Amino acid sequence: MSVEKKKGQTSDHAINLKEQVNGEVLRTMVEAGLTWLRTNQQIVNSLNVFPVPDGDTGTNMVLTMQAAYDEISNSHEENFGKIAHAIAHGALMGARGNSGVILSQIWRGFARAVDNYDTLDVPTFVKALAAARDTAYKGVVRPVEGTILTVIKDVATAAQEALPETKNLLDLLEIIVKAADQSVQRTPELLPVLKEAGVVDSGGKGLFFILEGMLRYAKGQPLDSPTTTVMPIASMNLERTMEIIEPGQDVEVVIDFRPYDKLDIEAFYRDLEKMGTSIQLGEGDGIYRLHIHVADGRQYEPIEYVKQVGIFTKVAMENLAAQMEHSGEKSSMAQLTLAPVEPGQIAAVAVAPGTGIARVFASLGAAAIVHGGQTMNPSTQEILSAFENLPTDKIIILPNNKNIIRTAEAAKELTVKKVAVIPSRSVPQGLAAMMRLSPHEDFDSVVREMEEALLQVETGEITRATRSVEIDGISVKEGEFIALHNGKLVASSTSLRDVTLELMRIAHADHFELITLFYGKDLTKQEANQIADEIRFAYPEQEIEVQEGGQPHYYFIISIE
Repeated sequence: MSVEKKKGQTSDHAINLKEQVNGEVLRTMVEAGLTWLRTNQQIVNSLNVFPVPDGDTGTNMVLTMQAAYDEISNSHEENFGKIAHAIAHGALMGARGNSGVILSQIWRGFARAVDNYDTLDVPTFVKALAAARDTAYKGVVRPVEGTILTVIKDVATAAQEALPETKNLLDLLEIIVKAADQSVQRTPELLPVLKEAGVVDSGGKGLFFILEGMLRYAKGQPLDSPTTTVMPIASMNLERTMEIIEPGQDVEVVIDFRPYDKLDIEAFYRDLEKMGTSIQLGEGDGIYRLHIHVADGRQYEPIEYVKQVGIFTKVAMENLAAQMEHSGEKSSMAQLTLAPVEPGQIAAVAVAPGTGIARVFASLGAAAIVHGGQTMNPSTQEILSAFENLPTDKIIILPNNKNIIRTAEAAKELTVKKVAVIPSRSVPQGLAAMMRLSPHEDFDSVVREMEEALLQVETGEITRATRSVEIDGISVKEGEFIALHNGKLVASSTSLRDVTLELMRIAHADHFELITLFYGKDLTKQEANQIADEIRFAYPEQEIEVQEGGQPHYYFIISIE
């Protein structure tokens, strides 16, 4: 539900940002920022450097902001500082992915600067933005410019420079939103990989939408009409729409259609917003794919509407309640047999993207499994809950994804237990580390052994390109199979077999002993074995194993050791 609908806001808004504001105003402004970010969530998700189907920065930031807002949604507190601290706590516990953790640090610094302030004025706002910048930068070991960090820095600088002449909060908000927008547009000049990919920084764009949402609300502008966008069909991550379902969204409708004439995107969005929510529009080879959530009884309205603008070729409907139930069964991993934990021994917590991979971690002695990976980063709270009640004070966390490491570190800071985060950036690295786990040995020695194991394995990943691009000298066409070696794009092909064999060649598979293929849910065991046989033929001296991984989007996650 958007803020203006809930509050009945018009252009004659009730919030006066030309004076000092209290905690109640901050609560409303945070809701506005969250609403506008959610409205433009898919734009942020689509700003992925690599053409892989795991663009989830927008979703991670929405879920982080939602957790922040949930902390204050029913509060009647008027003290500005107390509300700010509640927001920071909620953001920290709900933080997902690198962008979510940095966003939580921005709120943490902001809250520290307004501690126990009854109200916020212009000088205090400027001071709080500077503190938000400083805390965010301190929270990153190696800060990289051209990211969300740069945007909050530029926002704080613009606020400071505007201080002598700016007399009210509304004017200052106008200034920092403009500064955020300009900073986002400059990110490709600071980070060459963004320029090469033809995108701006996704985290910085998300921060801009949060600030812009606050400004739009203050000016009486709507928050439920997204900046219209069409993404490649391959990058539409419909699974993540399950994480944010509003009341009344009973049916998911997906329609493929070919328009009669050039589609008026803005009018298309406006009409669909009258029918439902969670609207996504993708395009590829002249075919459009519409995704929308609607109330039960209205599921045929989008179909009738599409028939007015084009010819539909495929329609799919799902009951959202049934999907959520199925998703809950999958994520619970209830049938796993986990390692028993005794007081004083070391317990390992592993993040796994699929049930098959989770079973492997459990067989190697994991005491707890957190469901997550590409496109589904777990929150700080989820990781913390996985080990907080284990009967030992020695915990080792294996994130197994580069975008989850910071979240694991955030969970580490919230417990009195002795916790080490092994910086495993992939499932193969995490499995190699698990092989070194000795639950009854010295904690620090085991941590060193597990960290050393990360260097003993190569990681391969096979997925499909979500857009056409050229990166690192590799020309990729949308829809092709692509290979990543240790996180770097190395090959592209129309053939799954060919791209997998090319990955083996680039990774020098003949120099290693064991190659393990974890096949995803988009492949059958028979299809996976056929590819494995091709690898066996090409590398007769190597041992080739095939395991069910169950991970989404990635046809193979490959361990080479």
